Amino acid sequence: MSCCDLAAVGQLGKAGIMASDCEPALNQAESRNPTLERYLGALREAKNDSEQFAALLLVTKAVKAGDIDAKTRRRIFDAVGFTFPNRLLTTKEAPDGCPDHVLRALGVALLACFCSDPELAAHPQVLNKIPILSTFLTARGDPDDAARRSMIDDAYQCLTAVAGTPRGPRHLIAGGTVSALCQAYLGHGYGFDQALALLVGLLAAAETQCWKEAEPDLLAVLRGLSEDFQKAEDASKFELCQLLPLFLPPTTVPPECLRDLQAGLARILGSKLSSWQRNPALKLAARLAHACGSDWIPAGSSGSKFLALLVNLACVEVRLALEETGTEVKEDVVTACYALMELGIQECTRCEQSLLKEPQKVQLVSVMKEAIGAVIHYLLQVGPEKQKEPFVFASVRILGAWLAEETSSLRKEVCQLLPFLVRYAKTLYEEAEEANDLSQQVATLAISPTTPGPTWPGDALRLLLPGWCHLTVEDGPREILIKEGAPSLLCKYFLQQWELTSPGHDTSVLPDSVEIGLQTCCHIFLNLVVTAPGLIKRDACFTSLMNTLMTSLPALVQQQGRLLLAANVATLGLLMARLLSTSPALQGTPASRGFFAAAILFLSQSHVARATPGSDQAVLALSPDYEGIWADLQELWFLGMQAFTGCVPLLPWLAPAALRSRWPQELLQLLSSVSPNSVKPEMVAAYQGVLVELARANRLCREAMRLQAGEETASHYRMAALEQCLSEP
Repeated sequence: MSCCDLAAVGQLGKAGIMASDCEPALNQAESRNPTLERYLGALREAKNDSEQFAALLLVTKAVKAGDIDAKTRRRIFDAVGFTFPNRLLTTKEAPDGCPDHVLRALGVALLACFCSDPELAAHPQVLNKIPILSTFLTARGDPDDAARRSMIDDAYQCLTAVAGTPRGPRHLIAGGTVSALCQAYLGHGYGFDQALALLVGLLAAAETQCWKEAEPDLLAVLRGLSEDFQKAEDASKFELCQLLPLFLPPTTVPPECLRDLQAGLARILGSKLSSWQRNPALKLAARLAHACGSDWIPAGSSGSKFLALLVNLACVEVRLALEETGTEVKEDVVTACYALMELGIQECTRCEQSLLKEPQKVQLVSVMKEAIGAVIHYLLQVGPEKQKEPFVFASVRILGAWLAEETSSLRKEVCQLLPFLVRYAKTLYEEAEEANDLSQQVATLAISPTTPGPTWPGDALRLLLPGWCHLTVEDGPREILIKEGAPSLLCKYFLQQWELTSPGHDTSVLPDSVEIGLQTCCHIFLNLVVTAPGLIKRDACFTSLMNTLMTSLPALVQQQGRLLLAANVATLGLLMARLLSTSPALQGTPASRGFFAAAILFLSQSHVARATPGSDQAVLALSPDYEGIWADLQELWFLGMQAFTGCVPLLPWLAPAALRSRWPQELLQLLSSVSPNSVKPEMVAAYQGVLVELARANRLCREAMRLQAGEETASHYRMAALEQCLSEP
C-alpha cells in the first residue's frame, strides 16, 4: 500500500472532526448505501493489517468528508476497535517511501475520529494514550510536513475531546499533558495556539492540580506571557489581559512577572481607552491586588501615581455603574473595581511604608467616599429576591471594608442602610452553606474562574463586624442595631464560631479570620456592656453568652498562642459578671469558680520581677508571653483588673477563692521584690484597687496581706487606701 493510500485512510479522522457537530438525516442515506455496508463488513472480517488497510481505504472512498455522522463513526469504531490504532501508534516500521511517522499519524487520525464520540473519548483505551499523544505536541520534525501537521492537529483534537469529559482534566494532568502543552506553547511551533487554548481550559477546570503537577512549566509560560504583555503595542495586549489572570499561581508570583505586568498595565490604563479595552485591564489589576496586595506596585513616585490612578478609575467605574438608574451593571467589572478600592482603603490607612503620600490619601478618601455612597444607593434598592446574588455580597464586602476604617462620613446614609444590613447578615447566617457558596461566586465574578489569594469570608456578618464595632460606640447607630436585633444575632454567631475552636476541632487548620471575628465580637459586646447595660441584663442571649464564656476560659488560658483571645473573653466575662451578679450561674457554681480562677491566672501572670545588670533591686517587667502583644493587650488587662475589682463586693465567695489562689499574697510579694520606681502609676492604681476590695470583703484576706508585709508595701507605693484598710481590725 502506498503512502498516498495511507493519507487517504487518514482522512477518516478529518471527516469525523468536520462532522462532529452535524447530525443530518444521514442514517437513512447510510442504510441506502450498500457499498458502504459491504466495505464495513470487509473491515470487520479483515484478518490482518493489510486487509484492514485495504478495507479502510475502501471505506474512505465510499463516504465523503462531512458525510460521517456520529452513528457511522461508531460503526467504523466497532469494525476497527482499538487494537489496530494501538499497533499503528507503537510501530516503528513504515511502508517503503513513507516517513516513519506516517503510521503513527494514521493511528492518531483514527483516535481523533473516535474521540468525536464523548463516550469513546472517556474510554480507558483513549485515556491510556494521553502520554503518547502529549509527546506528539513537541515532537521534532519538518515544520512544513503536512502529515506531521495533521498528526499534531489530531493529537490536539483527541486531548481536547478528553478534556471535555467529566473526569478528563484529571486524567490529562496525571498524564503529563500540562507540561507538554507548556513546552509546545513556549516552543512556538505548529499548533502552539491550540496548546494555549487547551491550557486555559485545564487551568479553569483544575487550577490547583495543574500547578501541583507542572509549576515550573506554568511559571515559564507566565514569564513568557508577562514579557509579551509588557512589550505589546497592538491589540494583543488586551487579549493578554484576559488570559493572564488564569496563569497567576496560587502561591508567589515571580518578581520579574510582577514588574512586567505592572508596566504593561500602567501603559494601558494611562491611555485613553474604550470600556472594552479598559475593563480587562482593571480585572487583571484586581486579580493582582487580591493575590499580592500592593507588593506588585513599585515604591516611589511612579508607583504612587499608578496606585492613585487605579483607585480613581475604579471609583469612577463604580459610580457610573451604580448611580445611573436603569443601566445594566457589568457586575464582573464593578466587583473587580471593589477589589481595587479595597486596596486603596488599605494603603490610605497604612501608617508605615505606604505607597501613597498624604495629599494622595486625602484625594483618594474623597473619591472613595463618593463611590461608597453609590454602593449604599445600590444596596438600598436591593429587594429580598436579590439578596442571594453574588454581586450583592460583593457590594456588602466593600462597604464592610470601608466601615471598618471610616464611619464618621456618610453617617446618615449608613444609618439608613443598617436595617437592611442586619436583615441581610441574618439571612446569610441562617443559610450558612449558601453564604459560603456565595463567597466563592464572588471570587469568580470578580476576578477569574479560580479562587485566588486568601479565602474570602463565607458570611456577610464577618465582613460587617469591624464596622459594627465602631458603630456601637455611637448612640444613633447603636439604637438602630439594637432595635433590628443585631445583639441577639451576634450572640448566636459568636456561639456558633466558638464551636469551631472547641475541643474536638482542629484549631490549627482554622483560618485566622475565625479568631479575629471572635475578638471583634467581644469588642462589640464590651461596647454594649458599657453603653447599654440594661440590654445585657434583660436579653436572655447574654445569659447564654455568659455561660459559654465561663465554661471556655479555663481551657483557653492554657492554650499557647491564644492569649489575646483569652484576654478578650476574660475581660468581657468579668464585665458581664458585674452586671449579672444575681444570676444563679454566678453564685459559686463550679463553672463560675473555674472562670474566675482562669481570669485570675490571666491577670496575675502579666508581670514578673526581672533582674537588671548593675543593680541589687529587680524591676517590674512584662512576662515573655505578654510582652510581644502588650500594645493590643494592655487596655483589656486594665479593664479586666477594674472589672474584677467591681465583682469582689458583689460575689461574696470571690474573695476567699482569690485568697486560696494566693493571688493577693503573690502580688504583694512581687511588689516588694521590685523597685517602686519601675512600677508605673497606672499599674499601682490597678493593683491597689484589687487589693483594697479583697481586703474589705474578707477578714482572712486582710490577715494574709498583713502577714505578707502588706502595710509596709502599701507605704512604699503610697497606696493610702490599702494602708488604711490593713490598719483596721
